[in-house]
Amino acid sequence: MDCKIFFHDKCFDGACSASLFTRFHRECVKTADRFSYQGLVHRAGALFEDGDFGAGENAIVDFKYSASPKVTWWFDHHLSAFMTPEDQADFERGQADGSQSMRKFFDASYTSCTGLIMDVAASRFGFSTKGLEELRYWADIVDGAKYESAEAAVGMAAPAMKLTMVIESSSDALLVPKIIPLLTEMSLQEVLDRPFVQELVGPLLEGHRAAVELIRERATVEAGVITFDITDQPTEGYNKFIPYYLHPEATYNVGLSKSSFRVKVSVGTNPWTPKPVSELVNLAAICERYGGGGHARVGAISFPRDQEAEARKAVGEIVAELRGAE
Repeated sequence: MDCKIFFHDKCFDGACSASLFTRFHRECVKTADRFSYQGLVHRAGALFEDGDFGAGENAIVDFKYSASPKVTWWFDHHLSAFMTPEDQADFERGQADGSQSMRKFFDASYTSCTGLIMDVAASRFGFSTKGLEELRYWADIVDGAKYESAEAAVGMAAPAMKLTMVIESSSDALLVPKIIPLLTEMSLQEVLDRPFVQELVGPLLEGHRAAVELIRERATVEAGVITFDITDQPTEGYNKFIPYYLHPEATYNVGLSKSSFRVKVSVGTNPWTPKPVSELVNLAAICERYGGGGHARVGAISFPRDQEAEARKAVGEIVAELRGAE
């Protein structure tokens, strides 16, 4: 039987989650003899096409819920895990009647989806997590923005940071599916050392340094909110900690960028702000009003490429709201 794994693409935690689920399924569930991977990204319009789901098992990890009966496994930790109230009601029905309670799992208290899968697999299915400590450690740091400093987040010294850069920035749809199986079979340094990964690192580091200078040139700060617009310089991604590295005094960041498939509004909270959590705005709730989502401290909204004006309007409204909160 085939098992098709849908994962949050261009995301270190998404790739780690897919790798961990594969190993757990292979060792504990044992109903599939082949695994394939399809990345999912937040975009305007429908996030799932029913025809994408395979005839065998279908798993979604680190991404929004789908009520399709073809989905057999689901793990997520985002506050905005459900696109509609109907999706949430479908999930809750499956939990209440027991029909999905051992196949679909949601817990927004987890820093990473990797951590959620690891704990569920160990406690409910007897999965051995020995040797996977490094993967969880870095998934929590990267997805939870738990770096010791902005310099550490932007400096790219650790293997996990370079892998994150590769996963977030590559435009090759086949790259991350090649990396996924390796993440639970070898150390992160060994994955980074693979020739097909190494050949990307040098050019991407140059692009990273260029992004630092571009955002340095474009970013402004007012009332504790960083804003910048780089839509005229299309990019598949940039290090989201650059704004705080450049302006450590700010509390929030609202950036507007364009990639090959969307215009993206990125909204974030400075992980190193001295403000208490009780005074910070829930960014997932703001992004959900525009059809986006995320976590309490970081979120995003996707618009079609031809809707820059609408995206820019959303930026203006969000910036005004965050400045008012400050």
